[in-house]
Amino acid sequence: MKRLLPCLLAFTLLTGCEDPDQQALLGTLEWDRIGLPAEASETILAWRVAEGDQVQEGQLLLELDPRRLDARVKEAEGDVGQARARLDELSNGARSETVDAARATLNRNRAELTDAERNFQRIASLYQRRQVAIAELDRARAARDQASAAVNNADAQLRELTNGTRPEQIEQATALLQAAQGRLAQLKVTREHLSLRAPRAGRVDALPFKPGDQPPLNAELVSLLVGDAPYARVYVPASVRPNIAIGDSLKVKVEGVDEPFEGTVRSIASESSFTPYFALTGEDASRLVYRAELVLKGEAARKLPAGLPVQAERVSHEQ
Repeated sequence: MKRLLPCLLAFTLLTGCEDPDQQALLGTLEWDRIGLPAEASETILAWRVAEGDQVQEGQLLLELDPRRLDARVKEAEGDVGQARARLDELSNGARSETVDAARATLNRNRAELTDAERNFQRIASLYQRRQVAIAELDRARAARDQASAAVNNADAQLRELTNGTRPEQIEQATALLQAAQGRLAQLKVTREHLSLRAPRAGRVDALPFKPGDQPPLNAELVSLLVGDAPYARVYVPASVRPNIAIGDSLKVKVEGVDEPFEGTVRSIASESSFTPYFALTGEDASRLVYRAELVLKGEAARKLPAGLPVQAERVSHEQ
């Protein structure tokens, strides 16, 4: 028993002197991911791809029902046409036929005023000789005043037509046209996006909905895995962090793959976090870690799926 205690102590010291450079960094294999949202809540008509398909930039992925949006586009086009016609009308001024009609109305009203004025003078003379009642005089005066008001109104309308449109009216009509054009442009962009296309080349990872479904607004319709190569997202313990730098090469072991891959550190988080649950090993549960990303090299890495567990180790100096 006495001889066993020193052996146990020596074993404990040896295991406690593990080289931090050779400590495995645990994590998962990831790809850069793009989620394409639904810009309108419309029924899915058809899928043009399947999960796992390789797609090229601009390739059609799915189509949503466009009928409701097509009707809104036509309505917006009508608003633009109406606003443009109103601006043209104000910019060009009144038609010559409208001005001629207003001038004729003024001349007629002036003639009626002359007749009403003569009639009033005649009634007033008869009233002075006590030949008509005062009611006749009042009616003649009212007719004269009414004819005078009609002349003033016709004259104002003619001057409005001949003086042209006020600058403020032109500015208002221009603003209304621009607003209508903006609404139409927005609707046309949304209409184009009902035919969902791949923004980048990649692989279809997930299609959450099926034809016939009506996804809600902003729901993710397609998830694409993009990029030239996958990367390992690993967690670097605080004790190892000083020995890891951007650009370092590490050996990455992927679960289910015999040969390890070479990975290059492309980023390390500056803020620490707690060790994730899948990396809990002994005392690691109480340590802080720093998330890092290692880009894998090689043609074989491009065929790996996302989500596989990985372990990364620094390349030993003897190698």
